[in-house]
Parts: sequence; C-alpha cells; structure tokens
Amino acid sequence: MAALATTFFAIVPAAQADTPTSAVSVSATTVLPGQTFTITQTIHNDRDFTVTFAKGAIYGNPTAITDVVDVVSCTNTTAVGCFQAGSSYRAAFGDLEAGGTKTTVWTLRVKDTAAPGQFTLQHQFVGDNYSFETLDGPVITVGQPSTQADVKVALAATGHGGLNARIDYTVTVTNNGPATATGIRVVATYPSGLSFASGTGCARVGTTRSVNCDVASLASGASATAKFSVNGGLLALGTYTTTAQRTASSPTDPNPANDSAAKSCSALTGLIVTC
Repeated sequence: MAALATTFFAIVPAAQADTPTSAVSVSATTVLPGQTFTITQTIHNDRDFTVTFAKGAIYGNPTAITDVVDVVSCTNTTAVGCFQAGSSYRAAFGDLEAGGTKTTVWTLRVKDTAAPGQFTLQHQFVGDNYSFETLDGPVITVGQPSTQADVKVALAATGHGGLNARIDYTVTVTNNGPATATGIRVVATYPSGLSFASGTGCARVGTTRSVNCDVASLASGASATAKFSVNGGLLALGTYTTTAQRTASSPTDPNPANDSAAKSCSALTGLIVTC
C-alpha cells in the first residue's frame, strides 16, 4: 500500500497590536460654552528605561485647547496635579517605569467665551528625559450657544376651611433650558367670589383678580416657586378654577404647550374646601 502523506500546518498566533504610548476617549465630541465634559487619557511607557516626571499632555489643533476649555480637575496624579504648560494642559504622574501605565480622567469646562468651531484633540506622553510622539484624537465641535429657554409652569393649591375659607396657591416655574431664562412673568387669575389675601413672590395687579409672579433669572434645569392666597368667606360655595400663564420670558420659549396650568377647588360653604 502506498504510504499516506501527512502534512502539518504551523499555527501562527495572531499579531497583537502594540499598546499606544497615549490613548484618549471623550465623554462628548460636541460641547457648548459652559458645558463640562471628560477626557480619559492613558499613557504607556514602551521603553526599556524609566521616564522621569511622566505627564499626560493634551493639545488642540489648530485652536489651542487652553483657549477653549478650563481644567476643573484631573485624577490619579501626584501632588503637582494638572497644570498649563504653554498651549497645553498636563497631568503629572511622577516617574514611570519601563512597561508602566498611568490613567487620568480630565474634567474640562468649555469657556463661556469659546467660539463655535472644531479642533482636533491631540495628546502625548511627555517626560523630563524622554517625550513620545504627539497623536491625534477625535475632533471636538464647539456648538453655537442656544438662544432658547423652555419655561414650564405648574400650579398647586391647598384648601383651608373655616369662618374665612382660604385657598393657598403655589406657582412653580421650571426652566427646561437649554439657555438661562430671564425676565420671567407668570400671571395667575382667580375667579369671582374670591378675594386676594397675601402673596410671596406674587403681587396683585391693582384691584383686578390677577396676580403677577415674577422670577428675575433661572438657570437651565432650575426651578423657582411663588405663592399667593385668596379668601372665599364663610358663604363660599361651588367650584373655583384658577389659571396661571407665562406671559413673558427671554430668550424665546420654544414650547408654548407647557406655558400654562390650572387648578380647581371646591367649597361646600366656607367650612369645607377641597382642592
């Protein structure tokens, strides 16, 4: 019988990519003035000697990163911490041995004066006795500051029975953003049969049944409350519906659907008032 030929194939392990001397990841690649975001940077010493006073450096190209953002903090550094060096920011790790790796998380805040546009985030492992190549990271886009602020209005009420039935109203104004809202006015109107008693943050308009509730300024995501009370008297009877309506704010409110609210309360004589 003919001999069977046996062929052996050598299995070659897949090549592993070299660990980069600096690597970054960002929490957001589109940011707005005043916004905070993070950059995670890892440096790796692939030399066969210790790099002294090792630092992670970040730059911007063509716009200097120091012109766009301020450093809030950086983690896992020596007492030197993070600092500005020319047109870069640097995080100090101390000496880094051969094969060593260090990671920092930069927390950065976009300057209020940052101009809209794009820059390439660049990064580098820098030491006192050796510096590695500068590498390109992602493109960061600084967006145009928003010119709208969505103001939401809510109205709550609590009834109090007695010889002079009272209803306490709370107007809550919330700025859903994205911009800061200023000059906010909410006008609340209560029905006939009720009389104005007092207000905190709300003032009666002349002898009318309307009150102005004003908020000078409200940051994005913030809320403010104002209160007023009305009396119904001992003979109060029936259902009383009060409304609250945003009548002014700046900049433009893009969502009129949440600009108003209403609340109804019922009185069974002034002794029993429910809302």
